[in-house]
Amino acid sequence: MAAKILVVDDEQPIRRLLRNTLERAGYAVVEAINGREALAAVAAEVPDAVLLDLGLPDRDGLELVPLIRKAGDAVILVVSARDATDQKVAALDLGAEDYVTKPFDGEELLARLRAALRHRGIDAAATSVIRRDGLEIDLDQRLVRRGGEAFHLTRKEHDVLAVLARHPGRVVTHQRILAAAWGGDDDPRVEYLRIVVRNLRLKLEEPNATGSVIANELGVGYRLLVG
Repeated sequence: MAAKILVVDDEQPIRRLLRNTLERAGYAVVEAINGREALAAVAAEVPDAVLLDLGLPDRDGLELVPLIRKAGDAVILVVSARDATDQKVAALDLGAEDYVTKPFDGEELLARLRAALRHRGIDAAATSVIRRDGLEIDLDQRLVRRGGEAFHLTRKEHDVLAVLARHPGRVVTHQRILAAAWGGDDDPRVEYLRIVVRNLRLKLEEPNATGSVIANELGVGYRLLVG
């Protein structure tokens, strides 16, 4: 059965573009033009994912993110013209899985959607082993291996990697990583996190690798890229 996607946007041309893009990719599409219709559609249609604009006529889309999360288990991708870092961080911290800025590339949006659907429902309890290009991250055993060779990670390096591995392919904001990895420590800073991520990349990435294991979402957070 095709996954059902709810498109929430008050601009008819955008809804039409998204519908055409999604239907060509094999998805079933439901539309809503404002927050009231969106919440009603979440309850009645039980979508697998919601593509949510923030500039809705009856309420700010950010207000809808936690309400949609509470109403069901649909993954939420914000698709908005707002490109300010604080808006992206707010949406992700409220529970959106990803944030795509308008104007968007249709293929990139589909790739982000596939990643969100593929990893829906993954949490600390459900995720035990993550694999990518020969790299194996075993969260239960606190081990990281490549080709059978174990890597030594510091406690903070493992804690940061574990946060990202529990949300593979998804952006995790700086603040969420700091809160999970530093816990009650005093005054955790993004600068500390950058140092830990840099060290992780040096340890985990092969010398001639063409892409990074941990992608930087500028000003927002990091994403563990999984194959």
